Amino acid sequence: MEGTWFYGGRSPYPGQGEQSVSIYCEEGRIRAVGSDRELELLLGGRNAVRVNLDGGYVLPGLTDCHMHLSMQGMKLAALDFSGASSKEEMLGLLKQRAEKTPPGEWILGLNWNENAFQPAVAPTRDELDAVTTRHPVLLTRVCYHSMLANTEAFRRAGVSEDTVDPASGSFGRDEGGVLNGRIYEDAGAVFQTAVPKPDYAEKKANIRRAAQYALSLGLTAVHTDDLRYLGEVDTLLRIHRELREEGILLRTHQLVNYTHLAEAKALGLQAGSGSEWLRIGAAKMFADGVLGGRTAWLSEPYADAPGQSGYPIHTPEAFAAIVTEAREAGYPVAVHAIGDFAVDLVLAELERQPLPQAAGLPDRLIHVPVLRGDQLARMGRLRLAADIQPPFVTGDYPWVLERLGQRAVHRYAWRTLLSAGIPCGGSSDAPIEPLSPLYGLYTAVARRKPGETHTGYEPGEKLSLAEAIRLYTYGSAQTAGEERERGLLAPGYGADFTVVDRPFADDPEEWLGMQVRRTVVNGQTAFAI
Repeated sequence: MEGTWFYGGRSPYPGQGEQSVSIYCEEGRIRAVGSDRELELLLGGRNAVRVNLDGGYVLPGLTDCHMHLSMQGMKLAALDFSGASSKEEMLGLLKQRAEKTPPGEWILGLNWNENAFQPAVAPTRDELDAVTTRHPVLLTRVCYHSMLANTEAFRRAGVSEDTVDPASGSFGRDEGGVLNGRIYEDAGAVFQTAVPKPDYAEKKANIRRAAQYALSLGLTAVHTDDLRYLGEVDTLLRIHRELREEGILLRTHQLVNYTHLAEAKALGLQAGSGSEWLRIGAAKMFADGVLGGRTAWLSEPYADAPGQSGYPIHTPEAFAAIVTEAREAGYPVAVHAIGDFAVDLVLAELERQPLPQAAGLPDRLIHVPVLRGDQLARMGRLRLAADIQPPFVTGDYPWVLERLGQRAVHRYAWRTLLSAGIPCGGSSDAPIEPLSPLYGLYTAVARRKPGETHTGYEPGEKLSLAEAIRLYTYGSAQTAGEERERGLLAPGYGADFTVVDRPFADDPEEWLGMQVRRTVVNGQTAFAI
């Protein structure tokens, strides 16, 4: 049987730059790893396809264990406010798009963040109207839990001054009770309904665009939640099958939004179903919102808004019913939980309905940037993994300190979680934060924004380089119940690896200039320069 021998690689770790690395693969699995000389002796005259890595530095395949392919694809095509540093700059970008958009068509934008503005103020409905009244405008905040809209968008959504807030969301109003353009949590549903739905070709193009981008960044796999965008499980499976047939070789682990559980069950899908390219994961749900919009559910009021503590997305009874439905369908759960009160809600229900021992995948807590000490102990007694996002540190500090104040909690506590024995996978929550795993490694180790020179935000929570790489490799495999088949450069494991252009320097700032040379998935080159 003919295999593939990747040779001429080197170790990326400091002090090991001259150590050669060769990997021999057959049928998508690593069969041998060693130096060039060792594999030359081992393989002898065996017939194998030879691929020269040209001195590139080899890492285990990097995996982002929590991102959104569909939204990343939309970001790459949409009006993107990621670089805006002020309200005025944001409005200027909107004006440019309005001038190019036919009247009557929707203008959709992403990733505005008033916390990054000087001053930290978002535009109002009136200011959006001053740019255009000829287009409905809907602009999604960087957290994807809050939006901005102009008057025409409110009209098309059927929202007026008399519209009552939904139970798990609200329409922002000024002191006089007049709509100010802000939309929080589930109040955005009527706006999403009003926006014309993408057809199959557009949906597929968004997923293709994002998958190619992920591969170019060195990601061999992503864990994603796209059913809210794609709408049907059949559509999800078809798009990924067609893209794979077209040569887009990205592994995906698909979380199933809980509203699609019945559909997945009718198709005979359970957690762990699928193939080596696409695997079905846990049932996804939300327990609360986000800190930026003060919708994350805290056990104490926000330090900078004493009358607010956030709120849950579901009542305890409704949340319990969703977990029951997932358990009966054979699924673990993956729950977005930002505030410590939201974590309490999740842990209480998982303690009441523990995951069966025979389950192949763990339950997941997603994000958990605010944790109390007693919660860590409870997490350790459950079969539970955490999806954590090191880039959140650079996106949320220092403003998050004003939100949380001096309360006795662990903040963005990656080292604390690992020290407590909680399996943790590394991720970006892209497009909310940059998708690049190299940027993720930088933020896990430096815990500061690029270019800053201080010791890092909450420096006691810094990870070492080896710990950070493990987070994005073996740790991500643990969150998917795949630690025996992925995440290591070892015989028997999946033939996924990432090749970069240089070793990791002692100064993490230099990592930001590293480039991906090759991404290998299932023993095949999925991206190369």
